[in-house]
Amino acid sequence: MNSWTLSDEILAGQRLMVGFDGTGLDADLRYLIQTVHVGGIILFSKNIRSPEQIKELCADAQHFAKSCRQPPLFIAVDQEGGEVARLKAPFSIFPGNCAMKNEMDAIRFAEITASELKDVGLNMNMAPVLDVIPVGMTGLMTKRSFGSDPQRVSKMGALIIDHFQKNRIMAVAKHFPGIGRAVADPHKEISSLNMEPEEMDQTDLFPFRTAVSHSVAGVMLSHLLYRKADPDWPASLSVAIAYDLLQSKMKYKGIVLTDDLDMGAIEKHFDLDLIVDRLIDAEIDIALICHRSGKIERAFEGFLTRLGRSAEIRQKGISSVRKILNLKAGFLENGVGTAAS
Repeated sequence: MNSWTLSDEILAGQRLMVGFDGTGLDADLRYLIQTVHVGGIILFSKNIRSPEQIKELCADAQHFAKSCRQPPLFIAVDQEGGEVARLKAPFSIFPGNCAMKNEMDAIRFAEITASELKDVGLNMNMAPVLDVIPVGMTGLMTKRSFGSDPQRVSKMGALIIDHFQKNRIMAVAKHFPGIGRAVADPHKEISSLNMEPEEMDQTDLFPFRTAVSHSVAGVMLSHLLYRKADPDWPASLSVAIAYDLLQSKMKYKGIVLTDDLDMGAIEKHFDLDLIVDRLIDAEIDIALICHRSGKIERAFEGFLTRLGRSAEIRQKGISSVRKILNLKAGFLENGVGTAAS
C-alpha cells in the first residue's frame, strides 16, 4: 500500500471523494476511477437497489481500481440511523441517535451496522454525528444528535467509533467544530454562529476531542461560519479551524474532509478555483463532491495544476495523500477492501 508511486494524477485524484449516478461499474464510474483517479466514492439512495447489487458494485469498483494499478477506494455511505440512513430494509433499521437510551444501544447499532456494511464491501460510514444541541433548542440537528450533554455525546460517539473501527469500518465524526446550534440548512444557504471560543471549547468541541483520542479515521468539517474563530471563511474552507484548531491545537492526525461541496452554503458563494486554494491552504485532505457534474473534473484539474506552483503546495499534497494511503493500508483487507464472501 505504501509503495504507490505518487504521480501528480494520484496526488490530485486521491483527494476527491465523489458521487456518481449509476448502480454498477458503468463507463462513467470507470472513467472516474481510471482517469480522474478518485480516492473514494460515496453511495446514495440512487446508487442502491439491494445488498447483492451493492456487493457487486463495491467488488467491481475495487477490482477495477486494482487492475488500473491504483490504490483501493474508500467506499462510503451515510448510515447514521433515523432520518439519515441510505440503506433500507433488508438492512437493519435503527431509530437514530436521539432514540438511543444507553451504551448498549450504541454498541448494538455500531456492531450490526459495521457488519452489514462490511458484508457488502462498504468500508466507511459518515458517522457518528457529534453535534451538541443546546438545552431547550429545536434545530437542524435535533433528531440526529445524542443530545445536549457534551459528556453523553462524547461517550456515545466514542463507543460507536470504537465498534465501527474494530470491525474495520472507518468512522467519520461530524460536523466539526459543531453545528448543534445551527438553524439554517447548509444544503440551502450559509449561516453563522457567534459563539465565544470558551463556550465552544466546553461544549461543542468536547466530543471531538474524545473522538481524536479514540483515533477516529476521519473528521468532517461543517459549512458554518464561526465568526469568533474565523470571521471570513466557513469551517470547511478555514485555515484557522481546519488546520490551526483541529490539526495543530487538537493534534488530530487522521484525514480531514469537507462536507458536500455541492451544498448551497458553498455553491452559492465560492468559486471552485478559490475552494481548491482554500483546501490546500488549510491542509484539508479530501474534498467531498456528492453530485456527478463537471465540478469533479474541475476540482481534479485544480489540484493537479497547483502541484507545479510551489514546493510547499506539492509537499502539502504529498502529506495528505500519504495520510489517505496509510489509512487505507490500515483498514482495507489485503489492500483491496472487497466484500466478505
